[in-house]
Amino acid sequence: MVRQVPTAPRQIPPTTGSESRPCSTTPTIQLPGESKGKPFDELQPLTCDGHGHDTWGRFSLTLIDALDTLLIWGNVSEFQRVIEVLQDNVDFDIDVNASVFETKIQVVGGFLSAHLLSKKAGVEVEAGWPCSRPLLRMAEEAARKLLPAFQTPTGMPYGTVNLLHGVNPGETPVTCTAGIGTFIVEFATLSSLTGDPVFEDVARVALMHLWESQSDIGLVGNHIDVLTGKWVAQDAGIGAGVDSYFEYLVKGAILLQDEKLMAMFLEYNKAIRNYTRFDDWYLWVQMYKGTVSMPVFQSLEAYWPGLQSLIGDIDNAMRTFLNYYTIWKQFGGLPEFYNIPQGYTVEKQEGYPLRPELIESAMYLYRAMGDPTLLELGRDAVESIEKISKVECGFATIKDLRDHKLDNCMESFFLAETVKYLYLLFDPTNFIHNNGSTFDAVITLYGECILGAGGYIFNTEAHPIDPATLHCCRRLKEEQWEVEDLMREFYSLKRNRSKFQKKTMSSGPWEPPAGSGTLFSPENHDQARERKPAKQKVPLLSCPSQPFTSKLALLGQVFLDSS
Repeated sequence: MVRQVPTAPRQIPPTTGSESRPCSTTPTIQLPGESKGKPFDELQPLTCDGHGHDTWGRFSLTLIDALDTLLIWGNVSEFQRVIEVLQDNVDFDIDVNASVFETKIQVVGGFLSAHLLSKKAGVEVEAGWPCSRPLLRMAEEAARKLLPAFQTPTGMPYGTVNLLHGVNPGETPVTCTAGIGTFIVEFATLSSLTGDPVFEDVARVALMHLWESQSDIGLVGNHIDVLTGKWVAQDAGIGAGVDSYFEYLVKGAILLQDEKLMAMFLEYNKAIRNYTRFDDWYLWVQMYKGTVSMPVFQSLEAYWPGLQSLIGDIDNAMRTFLNYYTIWKQFGGLPEFYNIPQGYTVEKQEGYPLRPELIESAMYLYRAMGDPTLLELGRDAVESIEKISKVECGFATIKDLRDHKLDNCMESFFLAETVKYLYLLFDPTNFIHNNGSTFDAVITLYGECILGAGGYIFNTEAHPIDPATLHCCRRLKEEQWEVEDLMREFYSLKRNRSKFQKKTMSSGPWEPPAGSGTLFSPENHDQARERKPAKQKVPLLSCPSQPFTSKLALLGQVFLDSS
């Protein structure tokens, strides 16, 4: 049921965790080796220099975050050069207190994505790739530095860890929900590639404890004590501090073909609709009572229409997207907070640090439905950012959308996400959008592996993961491919390749057959939970010579029933 927006105002509390990225308020750190050209974490575009953050671990963060963007743009030579720079400069054995969340999504995610795309970029790979290579080892090393954070009675991680000494004795046990539930995509991928289950195991334990901590009405709060499991901040919503928890339930379900994760999200989705949705806006409510606590929109919530498109809820996604788009047109960007009843910004939350979420949703929705309105948002975003934010040495954070004052900071996510999603919105032939008609065959120790066929899953920092890679390095006997069958099928496909390509070009991208539905569509969800999946000899997605099934749609989306 859609309810009317209440008008009761509330003071906006300070936020922490995934939504709080320090900018000019964070002290500048002189990095060791800067005089020799070692890159800083972030660019300061107004003064044409850079600075480092303890929070980000001093990893030359912008280079790591932007690495796969270079390849998506087609800049192969720079991709290759940056890999060499990072291998020479990045060191994880440093006495720094780093954000567990940020290090995982940016550093682990960035290295994993770059590792899986390196062959496409013409980088010489060693025998055994993608199950080995320096970039994979760097991703693994960074992830192992985070594991001490999970050593709590609940299995939910601390928010900060010292990269040299582990969790500091005085570290706060209060962590935001997103900082606990946003691990399954990268950590499951890492476990699959390295053969070490510890990463996926800790991610699943954290996810399940959050699931078991929901209120009686099916909502989760914003911050929780990881030692006691008690909620500290009880505001429930889809935005800052919670956002990527929901995102990873959906993306983890698609990546791993895990019905349980999708079932968890669909249950949350019912509660979110029942208690937080008002006229296609989503407000903040008290997690136990469902009463409105903050009638505001946060810019980080703009990922939600894109997430709705992944479960096939296109109509609701588009209505919510258009609400958010009206704010963009009002200010030329999305303010951090927007008071919905008043129709204006919230005090001290008027800035726009060039966040990607609305553009991300536009990209997903355009791939799903092709509505030209979504290209108009892309055009408006390009024009606004160029006109307001562009300076001599980069693109500056907009400190205040009301007067377009700038801040001396360019967040790394601008290159990792914002410009990447913009580019993909306007580039329908990019390899990321592959519909399965082309692929690369790689021989590994565990059989033949087919990569680059499409269905990429973006982590919450827009680092793409090829889902087929999860089946390239299986150690467990019951998960190994039936190599002889795959080889026969592959060579049969190779002999008929010209015929296959001709058919693909004439018939257009593959779509699910009429009436087939999809594993994760809402109408089939209850049936899927009751049915026990049939035992399969070959894991889902491990048979690359066939088009991807409707369980993992091409273009990284789950499609609606096409009947």
